[in-house]
Amino acid sequence: MDELKVLKAISNETRLQILKWLKDPTENFEPQSHSLSTNNFLGGVCVASIKKRVGLSQSTVSNYLSLLHESGLLEAKNIGQWTYYRRNQEAVEKLADWLKFDL
Repeated sequence: MDELKVLKAISNETRLQILKWLKDPTENFEPQSHSLSTNNFLGGVCVASIKKRVGLSQSTVSNYLSLLHESGLLEAKNIGQWTYYRRNQEAVEKLADWLKFDL
């Protein structure tokens, strides 16, 4: 884990909020139209749903999601023409351990 990259990714209020919302996607987003269980990506949320919740432009949301993905905090999967994102819980736990023990 590149700690600096992760900290930069969550240094923006909206990006941090997206990460928090993805902790419980069924509570925070509308039901997803594709069968994510069939595609082995449970907990995934379509970019359009995230954009709708955030209320920013498509390009801004895509940029935010890319930063979170590049930092390792999100996982992404293309299903058909749509891209879905979900939290990488293992990476979040590594960050928490790093903050707790190493910082």
